[in-house]
Amino acid sequence: MLTQIKGLHHVTALASSASRNNAFFTEALGLRRVKKTVNFDAPDVYHLYYGDELGTPGSVMTYFPFPRAARGRRGTGEVATTAFAVPMGSLDAWEARLTEAGVQGLERLNRYGELRLAFEGPDGEGLALVEAEDDRAPWTGNGVGTDMAIRGFHSVQMRLRDAGPTAELLGAMGYREECRQANVMRLVLPEHNGAGTIDIETVDAPRGEQGAGSVHHIAFAVEDRAAQLEVRKALTEQGFQITPQIDRDYFYAIYFRSPGGVLFEVATNEPGFDRDEDRGHLGEALKLPTQHAHLREQLEKTLEPLG
Repeated sequence: MLTQIKGLHHVTALASSASRNNAFFTEALGLRRVKKTVNFDAPDVYHLYYGDELGTPGSVMTYFPFPRAARGRRGTGEVATTAFAVPMGSLDAWEARLTEAGVQGLERLNRYGELRLAFEGPDGEGLALVEAEDDRAPWTGNGVGTDMAIRGFHSVQMRLRDAGPTAELLGAMGYREECRQANVMRLVLPEHNGAGTIDIETVDAPRGEQGAGSVHHIAFAVEDRAAQLEVRKALTEQGFQITPQIDRDYFYAIYFRSPGGVLFEVATNEPGFDRDEDRGHLGEALKLPTQHAHLREQLEKTLEPLG
């Protein structure tokens, strides 16, 4: 069993409008935009990162906003819900805030004795706020007070036709089944960074189709490149086809497809989002990967203003 995995690192999804996406996560949810860069493989598309003050692993929601992208079709083989941890007793305030902001799909739920507020993001993505005892420091610079501000990820919920093979993989990555409720299995890391929970919902449904509102991949955190190579070696020996280490400027990444169809990444906590910006000004300037630096003048003219 691997012990290097510390929980979620980030979750990356697709969007149809950079400005609408930015407004939702910074204004409605009160997260900090910690990086404004571009997709390594499609530099005419932003890669936007939102999280706590420093973009601490376990807090970072990221998006590729492809202009006017068609919405994805929900189904199996994907992450259905990304949930954030909020303070106990804060859901009434959140429901009022999101209602005022015109957020769709608001629904109060109780799962495993935890109260949650489910809702839709601007492209119909499944999101939730979960009341939890969580001592992670929140970002409050966008006007959401400490008494209700998001602490980071609580969990993600995958929707699969067969939970078994993915649950076995997560077991090898250090997760342990904690409980089940109806057709949902909960797996938790014994020790984690605050974002140590994965729920797997088993559903007999067609496979989802990716588009705006779909989660592209989920990333698991490890401390450094040495730990990442240990994970890569162990999973390769189990038969998984895993990429080499890839430098993503703010972390190093390896990728592989999980048995249920969800793309997994293992990302390092190093070097962090403050490697090329002062901590007081994270996410303000357009930062470009070295191979795309020559495109700056063009991109600054053509990328959608974020407002």
